[in-house]
Amino acid sequence: MTKSKPYTQDLRDRAVRLVLETEEQYPSRDAAIKSIAAKLGIGTAQSLRNWVRQAEVDAGARPGVSTDEAARIKALERENAELRRANEILKAAASFFAAELDRPHRRS
Repeated sequence: MTKSKPYTQDLRDRAVRLVLETEEQYPSRDAAIKSIAAKLGIGTAQSLRNWVRQAEVDAGARPGVSTDEAARIKALERENAELRRANEILKAAASFFAAELDRPHRRS
């Protein structure tokens, strides 16, 4: 089950861009974030704060896992889980067929 995102990517990008472009007009970045979040109707300033941090990570201005890297890791973890399940199925099948070969068979 996936979480639906209440805000479009366009709104997120616009909000982040506004914060980064106008933060010098406010006493602090936090003040800029609170003001812009209120003006754009973003539920909590924390959401916008997270978007700004992630944008900085994606741009290489802050350490962390970029959005692309996170998506790649998630896809690899999903593939790894699928391969583990397939491997377990193959092991079970091999055990079943090995047991069949060990059983004595009657000739008719």
